[in-house]
Amino acid sequence: MCYYTEVDYQEKRFRNHFKTKVGTDKFAELGLVIYNGFSLPEVPAIYGDAREVMDVGRWGLKPFWAKDDKIAMKTLNARIETIEEKPAFRASAKNRCLLPVTAFFEWKWLDENGKKKEKYRIHTEGKDPFALGGIWAEDKDGNRTVSIVTTEANELMAEIHNTKKRMPVVLNADEYDYWLQEGAFEDFKDRTNIELIADIVNA
Repeated sequence: MCYYTEVDYQEKRFRNHFKTKVGTDKFAELGLVIYNGFSLPEVPAIYGDAREVMDVGRWGLKPFWAKDDKIAMKTLNARIETIEEKPAFRASAKNRCLLPVTAFFEWKWLDENGKKKEKYRIHTEGKDPFALGGIWAEDKDGNRTVSIVTTEANELMAEIHNTKKRMPVVLNADEYDYWLQEGAFEDFKDRTNIELIADIVNA
Protein backbone atom coordinates (compact mmCIF):
# COMPACT_ATOMS: atom_id res chain seq x y z
CA MET A 1 0.00 0.00 0.00
CA CYS A 2 1.09 3.64 -0.08
CA TYR A 3 0.15 6.16 2.58
CA TYR A 4 3.19 8.45 2.76
CA THR A 5 4.77 10.35 -0.12
CA GLU A 6 7.40 13.03 -0.59
CA VAL A 7 7.39 15.97 -2.97
CA ASP A 8 10.59 18.01 -3.19
CA TYR A 9 8.96 20.77 -5.14
CA GLN A 10 11.06 22.70 -7.64
CA GLU A 11 8.85 24.25 -10.30
CA LYS A 12 11.25 24.10 -13.25
CA ARG A 13 12.15 20.48 -12.61
CA PHE A 14 8.51 19.43 -12.38
CA ARG A 15 7.50 21.53 -15.37
CA ASN A 16 10.21 20.00 -17.55
CA HIS A 17 9.61 16.42 -16.47
CA PHE A 18 5.83 16.40 -16.74
CA LYS A 19 5.63 18.96 -19.57
CA THR A 20 3.11 21.00 -17.65
CA LYS A 21 2.56 24.46 -16.36
CA VAL A 22 1.56 25.12 -12.78
CA GLY A 23 -2.14 25.81 -12.44
CA THR A 24 -2.13 26.93 -8.81
CA ASP A 25 -0.01 29.08 -6.50
CA LYS A 26 -0.26 26.47 -3.73
CA PHE A 27 3.17 25.09 -4.68
CA ALA A 28 5.00 28.41 -4.76
CA GLU A 29 6.82 28.11 -1.43
CA LEU A 30 6.37 24.46 -0.50
CA GLY A 31 9.91 23.14 -0.82
CA LEU A 32 10.20 19.62 0.61
CA VAL A 33 6.90 18.19 1.84
CA ILE A 34 6.12 14.78 3.36
CA TYR A 35 2.46 13.94 2.84
CA ASN A 36 0.61 11.71 5.31
CA GLY A 37 -2.43 10.33 3.53
CA PHE A 38 -4.32 9.86 6.78
CA SER A 39 -4.46 13.64 7.22
CA LEU A 40 -6.29 13.85 3.85
CA PRO A 41 -3.93 16.51 2.44
CA GLU A 42 -4.08 18.29 -0.89
CA VAL A 43 -1.41 16.76 -3.13
CA PRO A 44 -0.11 17.66 -6.60
CA ALA A 45 -2.14 16.06 -9.40
CA ILE A 46 -2.22 16.12 -13.19
CA TYR A 47 -5.60 15.21 -14.63
CA GLY A 48 -6.37 13.54 -17.92
CA ASP A 49 -8.81 16.28 -18.88
CA ALA A 50 -6.21 19.00 -18.19
CA ARG A 51 -2.92 17.33 -19.11
CA GLU A 52 -0.98 20.57 -19.49
CA VAL A 53 -1.59 21.79 -15.92
CA MET A 54 -0.33 20.58 -12.54
CA ASP A 55 -3.11 21.17 -10.04
CA VAL A 56 -4.11 19.61 -6.71
CA GLY A 57 -6.45 16.95 -5.41
CA ARG A 58 -7.32 15.95 -1.88
CA TRP A 59 -5.92 12.53 -1.05
CA GLY A 60 -8.72 10.12 -0.14
CA LEU A 61 -11.24 9.50 -2.91
CA LYS A 62 -14.75 10.67 -2.10
CA PRO A 63 -17.41 9.45 -4.55
CA PHE A 64 -20.14 11.90 -5.49
CA TRP A 65 -22.67 9.91 -3.47
CA ALA A 66 -20.69 9.97 -0.21
CA LYS A 67 -22.37 12.00 2.52
CA ASP A 68 -19.22 12.80 4.52
CA ASP A 69 -15.44 12.33 4.60
CA LYS A 70 -15.45 9.04 6.51
CA ILE A 71 -15.03 7.03 3.33
CA ALA A 72 -11.88 8.96 2.38
CA MET A 73 -9.85 7.24 5.10
CA LYS A 74 -10.59 3.92 3.37
CA THR A 75 -9.94 5.08 -0.19
CA LEU A 76 -6.38 6.40 0.03
CA ASN A 77 -5.41 3.44 -2.17
CA ALA A 78 -7.34 1.54 -4.83
CA ARG A 79 -6.35 -2.00 -5.80
CA ILE A 80 -5.85 -2.18 -9.57
CA GLU A 81 -7.40 -5.65 -9.65
CA THR A 82 -10.76 -4.48 -8.26
CA ILE A 83 -11.15 -0.81 -9.24
CA GLU A 84 -13.84 -1.60 -11.77
CA GLU A 85 -15.81 -3.67 -9.27
CA LYS A 86 -15.72 -1.83 -5.94
CA PRO A 87 -18.60 0.65 -5.43
CA ALA A 88 -16.28 3.38 -4.12
CA PHE A 89 -14.04 3.26 -7.20
CA ARG A 90 -15.85 1.91 -10.24
CA ALA A 91 -17.39 5.24 -11.29
CA SER A 92 -13.88 6.74 -11.22
CA ALA A 93 -12.12 3.99 -13.18
CA LYS A 94 -11.88 6.20 -16.28
CA ASN A 95 -11.00 9.34 -14.33
CA ARG A 96 -7.23 9.06 -14.48
CA CYS A 97 -4.58 11.30 -12.97
CA LEU A 98 -0.85 11.39 -12.39
CA LEU A 99 0.27 11.99 -8.82
CA PRO A 100 3.75 13.58 -8.97
CA VAL A 101 6.19 12.62 -6.23
CA THR A 102 9.92 12.49 -5.61
CA ALA A 103 9.66 9.49 -3.27
CA PHE A 104 7.28 7.35 -1.27
CA PHE A 105 7.79 5.52 2.03
CA GLU A 106 7.22 1.97 3.16
CA TRP A 107 7.99 -0.03 6.30
CA LYS A 108 9.52 -3.51 6.39
CA TRP A 109 8.38 -5.77 9.21
CA LEU A 110 11.27 -7.31 11.13
CA ASP A 111 9.07 -9.54 13.29
CA GLU A 112 5.76 -11.34 12.89
CA ASN A 113 3.71 -8.67 14.65
CA GLY A 114 5.26 -5.60 13.08
CA LYS A 115 6.54 -4.25 16.39
CA LYS A 116 9.98 -3.85 14.88
CA LYS A 117 10.15 -2.12 11.51
CA GLU A 118 12.59 -0.50 9.10
CA LYS A 119 11.47 2.60 7.26
CA TYR A 120 12.46 2.93 3.59
CA ARG A 121 12.43 5.88 1.24
CA ILE A 122 11.83 4.70 -2.32
CA HIS A 123 12.94 6.94 -5.19
CA THR A 124 14.43 6.96 -8.68
CA GLU A 125 18.16 6.80 -9.35
CA GLY A 126 18.50 10.52 -10.06
CA LYS A 127 15.99 11.44 -7.34
CA ASP A 128 13.96 13.06 -10.10
CA PRO A 129 10.19 13.51 -10.00
CA PHE A 130 8.06 10.59 -11.15
CA ALA A 131 4.37 9.76 -11.17
CA LEU A 132 2.14 7.34 -9.34
CA GLY A 133 -0.97 6.23 -11.17
CA GLY A 134 -4.12 7.68 -9.66
CA ILE A 135 -7.86 7.98 -10.13
CA TRP A 136 -10.09 10.86 -9.10
CA ALA A 137 -13.65 11.73 -8.18
CA GLU A 138 -15.51 15.00 -7.78
CA ASP A 139 -17.46 15.40 -4.56
CA LYS A 140 -20.77 17.21 -4.13
CA ASP A 141 -18.97 20.53 -3.66
CA GLY A 142 -17.06 20.19 -6.93
CA ASN A 143 -13.72 19.41 -5.27
CA ARG A 144 -11.50 16.72 -6.75
CA THR A 145 -10.30 13.88 -4.55
CA VAL A 146 -7.76 11.23 -5.52
CA SER A 147 -6.64 7.70 -4.75
CA ILE A 148 -3.28 6.04 -5.45
CA VAL A 149 -3.68 2.86 -7.47
CA THR A 150 -1.72 -0.12 -6.13
CA THR A 151 -0.67 -3.43 -7.63
CA GLU A 152 1.26 -6.55 -6.73
CA ALA A 153 4.76 -5.72 -5.49
CA ASN A 154 7.76 -6.22 -7.75
CA GLU A 155 10.84 -8.00 -6.39
CA LEU A 156 12.25 -4.94 -4.59
CA MET A 157 8.97 -3.87 -3.05
CA ALA A 158 8.00 -7.43 -2.02
CA GLU A 159 11.17 -7.55 0.06
CA ILE A 160 10.26 -4.27 1.77
CA HIS A 161 6.48 -4.48 1.96
CA ASN A 162 6.85 -8.04 3.17
CA THR A 163 3.37 -8.47 4.64
CA LYS A 164 0.79 -7.58 1.98
CA LYS A 165 3.38 -7.34 -0.81
CA ARG A 166 1.81 -4.36 -2.56
CA MET A 167 3.20 -1.23 -4.20
CA PRO A 168 1.83 1.87 -5.91
CA VAL A 169 1.56 1.82 -9.69
CA VAL A 170 4.82 3.64 -10.43
CA LEU A 171 4.77 4.88 -14.01
CA ASN A 172 7.60 5.31 -16.46
CA ALA A 173 7.51 8.65 -18.28
CA ASP A 174 6.54 7.00 -21.55
CA GLU A 175 3.44 5.56 -19.84
CA TYR A 176 2.03 8.85 -18.55
CA ASP A 177 -0.19 9.68 -21.49
CA TYR A 178 -1.39 6.11 -21.97
CA TRP A 179 -2.45 6.02 -18.31
CA LEU A 180 -4.28 9.33 -18.67
CA GLN A 181 -5.95 8.11 -21.86
CA GLU A 182 -7.63 5.31 -19.92
CA GLY A 183 -5.13 2.61 -20.81
CA ALA A 184 -6.22 -0.88 -19.77
CA PHE A 185 -5.50 -1.59 -16.11
CA GLU A 186 -4.19 -5.00 -17.14
CA ASP A 187 -1.26 -3.27 -18.84
CA PHE A 188 -0.13 -1.69 -15.56
CA LYS A 189 -0.27 -4.63 -13.17
CA ASP A 190 3.28 -5.82 -13.84
CA ARG A 191 5.81 -3.29 -12.55
CA THR A 192 8.94 -5.43 -12.87
CA ASN A 193 10.37 -2.93 -15.38
CA ILE A 194 10.39 -0.08 -12.88
CA GLU A 195 13.84 1.05 -11.69
CA LEU A 196 13.64 2.14 -8.06
CA ILE A 197 16.10 2.58 -5.22
CA ALA A 198 15.26 2.04 -1.56
CA ASP A 199 17.20 3.73 1.25
CA ILE A 200 16.73 2.99 4.95
CA VAL A 201 15.52 6.07 6.81
CA ASN A 202 16.91 6.46 10.30
CA ALA A 203 13.86 7.88 12.00
